[in-house]
Amino acid sequence: MIYKMFITLILLSTSSYGSLYDKGEKIYSIMCDKEKISTLSYSDADTLKQQIKSQKLCGNLNDKKLNALSHFLTSKEKSTKTKHLVVPEESRCPVCGMFISKYPKWVAIIETKGGEKYYFDGVKDMMKFYFDPLKFHHDREAISHIMVSDYYTIEGINAKEAYYVIGSNIYGPMGEELIPFKTQADAQNFSDEHHGKKILSFDMIQEKFLY
Repeated sequence: MIYKMFITLILLSTSSYGSLYDKGEKIYSIMCDKEKISTLSYSDADTLKQQIKSQKLCGNLNDKKLNALSHFLTSKEKSTKTKHLVVPEESRCPVCGMFISKYPKWVAIIETKGGEKYYFDGVKDMMKFYFDPLKFHHDREAISHIMVSDYYTIEGINAKEAYYVIGSNIYGPMGEELIPFKTQADAQNFSDEHHGKKILSFDMIQEKFLY
């Protein structure tokens, strides 16, 4: 038992495994009283951390581990309440031809004012489509909505309000990706964890970044 606890502490003290979300998930699965944690309030991250710490529901965690745990729990809670982008099973990406439903974590959608929808297996292919209406036979002025999937929660979010990390060591179905996040803070956390080169708003994305 002592040996198992020792190995657990070694694993949790390293910074090389996974993202902040993954670290929080491992801490939760190994160290926490799940039944009691399920009764806590997830509405505010600081309150959640205080509850966990004061009630010692996951042992004695330092601030770094507590932040990772809180990030995992709040992201997990949001993902159960938010809507993922729905893709017809037979849909193919108009840029690369891949079946989109195989990659639910990376789904992006462009919808026109006439109700037509284009499905993509990542932001990179979606932006190739967006930047080249002549090649892909669409009218950019007719676009009404552009939606992407938040990397942590897989929630469908407004592409023009999202933040994108480029140059990270996480690849999508088509290799290097522009990885979307609902908040700049999440984008920064991801970028720090995965060696991202830049964080961009939608308007900062340039066609040269896609190739």
